[in-house]
Amino acid sequence: MLALEFPPISHLVEWPDFWLKDSAFGVNKVVLLFWVAALLTIGFFVLAGRQRKLVPSGVQGLAESTIDFVRNGIIMQTMGPEGLTFTPLLVTLFTFIFSLNAIALLPVVQMPANARMALPMAMALLVWVLYIGVGLVKQGPLTYFKNIMFPPGVPKALYILVSPIELVSTIIVRPLSLSVRLFANLLAGHLILVTFAVMTDSLVGSGGAGFVLAPFTFALLVALTGFEVLVAFLQAYIFTILAAVYIGGSLHPEH
Repeated sequence: MLALEFPPISHLVEWPDFWLKDSAFGVNKVVLLFWVAALLTIGFFVLAGRQRKLVPSGVQGLAESTIDFVRNGIIMQTMGPEGLTFTPLLVTLFTFIFSLNAIALLPVVQMPANARMALPMAMALLVWVLYIGVGLVKQGPLTYFKNIMFPPGVPKALYILVSPIELVSTIIVRPLSLSVRLFANLLAGHLILVTFAVMTDSLVGSGGAGFVLAPFTFALLVALTGFEVLVAFLQAYIFTILAAVYIGGSLHPEH
């Protein structure tokens, strides 16, 4: 009889510290992945910036394509020319999130660090501080909160309902949804891959008919891994474009 033993979810997203154990600064596999993704992002742009070819190729070409994609496909579409000031930040966010998501699919890693809530929430809070700060500086405190709570085009009788909803949405819901969206999608993908990996291992070990079915579950595992590459890109894109939309709303309250 085929027996499937799936590990508890807590075992799939928690890793023991291997350095500075039992301290506030303990380092585990997830923290190590944060560092690796940060170093990859920094190294990628440093290496690309050193080439300075007139006709870019290789790493320089990839870096320039990434910058053009964020600038033309995200910033110009959501913020306009005034938002080009935020190009370095949004390019870094996109590249870092994609790197962190992508390296999670490597056989040795097999752990999406964004499946832990800490980093998505930290990045969401960074965006929150930025778009609130931009709104306060650009519009002034009174005008900023007035534009949030009293959006134009809404009948005055509805402001009693709309105003608190808009305030809570801007101040609380936006950063929460931004972080949860990234966290939940990466965690769900990780759980799906673990499920098919466990099924494949169990079928191979069961022999007989299970051994015959194992190639099919393995093929699905490979296909889903390829799909997760797309998810890694999409989640980096969605996080970045929403960050741009929120900042753009503070720059252009009339929209």
